[in-house]
Amino acid sequence: MEVVILNGSRKIAQLAADAIEGLLRRKPDAVLGLATGSSPLPVYDELAARHERDGLDFSRASAFALDEYVGLPAGHPESYREVVRREFTNRVNIAPENVHGPDGSAADIPAACQAYEAAISAAGGIDLQILGVGTDGHIAFNEPGSSFASRTRIKSLIEQTRRDNARFFKGLAEVPHHVLTQGLGTIMEARHVVLLATGARKAQAVRDFVEGPVAALCPASILQFHPHATVLLDEAAASALKLADFYRHTYDNKPPWQGL
Repeated sequence: MEVVILNGSRKIAQLAADAIEGLLRRKPDAVLGLATGSSPLPVYDELAARHERDGLDFSRASAFALDEYVGLPAGHPESYREVVRREFTNRVNIAPENVHGPDGSAADIPAACQAYEAAISAAGGIDLQILGVGTDGHIAFNEPGSSFASRTRIKSLIEQTRRDNARFFKGLAEVPHHVLTQGLGTIMEARHVVLLATGARKAQAVRDFVEGPVAALCPASILQFHPHATVLLDEAAASALKLADFYRHTYDNKPPWQGL
C-alpha cells in the first residue's frame, strides 16, 4: 500500500487523473471502476477538463459503478447510475452502452448481482478502481462485518452511513435502507486501486485501515493485502497517522520511473 499525503483536494485530483490518463494512453480500452460520493468528484472534474482541453479519449473505455441504491425509481437524481452520468460519463466521450451499474430495481436481486459479476469478468476485470472510504471504514457499501470474500450482493446500510448520505437527499427518511454493492472480493480483483480521502472526519478511518489490524470491523483494511493499492490523502485526513512523516519522505524521494 502506497500512502501519498498532499496539500489539498486539487492536487489529489490531479494525481489520480494522471494515473487514469496514463492508463488510457497505454490501454485505450481500459476498464475503470467508478465511485460516487463527494471524494471522487474533483477527479471527475479534472478528467472532464482534460478531455475538453487536451482531447483525453474515453471512446474505447468502459466503466463499472461500485454500487447502487435498491428501490429508487428510474431516473432518480440520487441513484448512482444518474450521479455517475451527471458527474462524469456525460462529460466525456465514453459510450453510454459501456457504462454499467448494478440494477437496484431488478425483480430478481440475486440474479442481477450474479449478472453484474459476470459482466465485469466478461470485460476483462477492472484495471483501475476509484474508491472513497466511509467514516466507519467501509468501502463501496461493504459495511463493518462484511466478508473479505464477498461478491456483488445486497446489503443493509447501518444508520451512520444513512446519516452520512442524508445530505444528498431531502432528509434521512428518504435514504434507502438497502443497496447493491460490489463485494470486497470483487474490489480486490481490480488491478490497481486508488482510494481518496479528504477532511478531518476521515482521519480515524484512515488510521484504522492504513495502520491498524486487518479486520472485518474496518473493511478498507483489506487493502493492506492488495498488490497495488494507492491511498491519496490531504493533510486533515492524514492527521492521525503515526507514520505520516515516513509516508511524506517516501513519496518525496520516489524514483521518477516508478509512477503511481
